[in-house]
Amino acid sequence: MTERIEKLRAFLRGGGHHRFRRTPEELGLDGLSARFAAECLPDVERSARMLEALLAAEQPVILEGERIVATRTISRIPSVFTDAEWAEIKAAHTLHERGTVSNISADYEGILRDGLGARRAQIATRLEDPGLDEDGRRFLKAADDCITALQGFIARYEDCARANGLDEVAEVLRVIRSEAPQTLHQALQLLRMVHFTLWESDCYHNTLGRFDQYIYPFYEADLRAGRLDRDGAADLITEFFLTCNKDSDLYVGMQQGDNGQSIVLAGRDADGRYLFNEVSRICLEASYDLNLIDPKINLRVDKDTPLDVFEQGARLTKRGLGFPQYDNDDVVVPGLISLGYAPEDARNYVVAACWEFIIPKNGMEIPNIDALSFAGIVSEAMGHLPDFPDYDALWAWVDGRIKAECRRIASAHDRLYIVPAPFMSVLMGGCIERARDISLGGVYNNYGVHGTGLSTAADSLAAVRKNVYEDKSIGAEELCAALADDFKTRPDLYEKLRFDGPKMGLDDDAVDAVGTALLDSFAEGLKGLRNERGGIWRAGTGTAMYYIFHAKDLPATPDGRHAGEVIPANFTPSMFLRQRGPVSVMRSFSKQHLQDAINGGPLTIELDDSILRNDESVSKLAELIRFFVRRGGHQLQLNTLDKETLLDAKAHPELHRNLIVRVWGWSGYFVELDECYQDHIINRIKYKL
Repeated sequence: MTERIEKLRAFLRGGGHHRFRRTPEELGLDGLSARFAAECLPDVERSARMLEALLAAEQPVILEGERIVATRTISRIPSVFTDAEWAEIKAAHTLHERGTVSNISADYEGILRDGLGARRAQIATRLEDPGLDEDGRRFLKAADDCITALQGFIARYEDCARANGLDEVAEVLRVIRSEAPQTLHQALQLLRMVHFTLWESDCYHNTLGRFDQYIYPFYEADLRAGRLDRDGAADLITEFFLTCNKDSDLYVGMQQGDNGQSIVLAGRDADGRYLFNEVSRICLEASYDLNLIDPKINLRVDKDTPLDVFEQGARLTKRGLGFPQYDNDDVVVPGLISLGYAPEDARNYVVAACWEFIIPKNGMEIPNIDALSFAGIVSEAMGHLPDFPDYDALWAWVDGRIKAECRRIASAHDRLYIVPAPFMSVLMGGCIERARDISLGGVYNNYGVHGTGLSTAADSLAAVRKNVYEDKSIGAEELCAALADDFKTRPDLYEKLRFDGPKMGLDDDAVDAVGTALLDSFAEGLKGLRNERGGIWRAGTGTAMYYIFHAKDLPATPDGRHAGEVIPANFTPSMFLRQRGPVSVMRSFSKQHLQDAINGGPLTIELDDSILRNDESVSKLAELIRFFVRRGGHQLQLNTLDKETLLDAKAHPELHRNLIVRVWGWSGYFVELDECYQDHIINRIKYKL
């Protein structure tokens, strides 16, 4: 990391750029929605007008030493609708989260290839079609207005750069205002401007896709032409990574850090060539040097990935960032193809904000639209336990309830409304050709459903099967009474079930098979269902924040869990598993039919940081990750934690401002998390090799 980058990093981490921020109220932007309502403007036109106003109100700020510019100065993005209008929309429609476009991956490769001017020309040509309907013309005009607003924003930054004697920066901005970038510097600056504008347009969780693949041609061209050497290129890429941390505290998410700024490295092409390149390597090095939460890195791997790549990922894990997350192409690509994705799109998959697999350019998918509680369904079954003569009857009831819940979820999201996103549409495949906003759908319009408390449910069912039906050591009524009483009068049962009961994570085929059956039921329950946009429903092994929500009111469960006690995040063993080594956990969590539940959701393992104190341990960790991949695991994220440090950070946050942890599918600063997330992380099992 150069001295220039070190100074910029220190300035940004210190929040020095926050002094430039102003609120919409200060800028007179808070009344725009009322004005739009008074003018009865269509929604797509509102989105374009709002973006125009915001970009016009942005104050150009170039920090000392910057070569890649654009700093957000508006602290909040106002809604295009008034509160009264939102009430009407909600009365007639369902909404996903905030009701705006999120969690999709734009065609960055295409815009870097074509440039902004070419997109405007494409729109102009499309507008000449006499067969266009009024909606199509309105959308295309809004899309063109968005590009024009961005070009004006870039021009103002160019003027600012020239006024400050930054001729190189100014020239880069002049080129990218209309032309396609030709150099690495130009490509990274246009990418920054486009990514910035997506957030300014009220789209959120904007992933950066296959960064190393679309940036590599510019890197290669610069080196071949002698414009840059590797160190110079690394300096620019590191600065781009730094820009992702400029405004991330303003980005929408459940917690600060949950902002969806993920990138994907490597993977294979149609000819089977592994695509880890020198930019991939630089990205891992840049993340290591910066030691910041963004961008979050996903590393696409498979059984033949060179060990050196796993070792580079392990070094980053040692750093304590909670990434890279590993995605196994041997499972993911065939799984996506089996769901109906074209092979070329399946091979081009990226990762959404957390772990969900999505398709760049072509996907208007909502991979986190809802969640099913495995643990809740099994807990509900306990209320009927005395009625079940055997385990098969119990399982039949659970299987039926899972499938009924799948149908309920699928019917709960009709009449979906999403605010138009004309600028995002400029960056998505087919929108200009169809003359339709991406909010109305893309090539793929699939919805994903999380599954929470899998190990809690599997451990509970296995415990009932063993103790009630096989050993007959606990009566059905006896167990129901203990659960209703939260084990208060039966501490003996609590101890037996919690610490001696069967558990996923111990490489026990019997209980692991229960987990497999639960996931199979989930996938089967969604199979064949279609949403109103014609998309399919995908089952997944992630939990997102639902692991907190679903545990809150969950009664005591037969795995020895108290009422209200936490459940694991993601595809993870019980929080009270008596196992301190990760190998058996990896064995247990790679037996399932994961290609059928391919919405995403990683096996999450917390490692005691004492195991990563030398290079030998990094090599061992790399071997462990490769072992998981070769076993058929689909996704893995690793966190290095020290419980005493976490406890001290909670007590003395001012001393641990830079402490980074993996939360559920993203990394954040520990001291900025809500207490429920802090406590969950503190209490997770820390494994040793």
